[in-house]
Amino acid sequence: MPDDTFRWMLTCETPRLRRFATALTGDPERADDLVQDTLERALRKRRLWAGTGSMRSWLFKLLYRVHANQRSRASTEATALTAVEHRDAGSMPANQDSHVEVLNVSVALRALPVEQRDAVLLVGLEGMAYDEAADVLGIRVGTLKSRLYRGREALWAVRRGDVAVAERKVR
Repeated sequence: MPDDTFRWMLTCETPRLRRFATALTGDPERADDLVQDTLERALRKRRLWAGTGSMRSWLFKLLYRVHANQRSRASTEATALTAVEHRDAGSMPANQDSHVEVLNVSVALRALPVEQRDAVLLVGLEGMAYDEAADVLGIRVGTLKSRLYRGREALWAVRRGDVAVAERKVR
């Protein structure tokens, strides 16, 4: 496959990668860095993609692995940090129900265990098929379905305001 075609295909998948990276990191700037690291890795390891199968799945797998490595590194560094940053939440104008709903879902997603959140994001946000999402996460389809079920149930419980049920589903 010519370089131009490969680069064009990467460009076509970049918005999806950015959306998933933003959902994983919760920070647009970190998401941009994650996507850039992923695209650089894809260009370096181009020969590993045979040109058959889904480039999207291959790129998501790369992005997920880069993110997992960064998350592991960050958690190690976080234990050494003693200072905590506080951001001013600011005020919110009235009648922002949809914005509040999005924030509630975002907070609920952050409360899920990483395994459940990743499954919900790949299937729910990115619309991946179960087998493709399982491949990206490196798990069996049955395991993905289990994590997805528990994650969805916890999110619904939070949305209904049933925190006790949500806490049980998270475990």
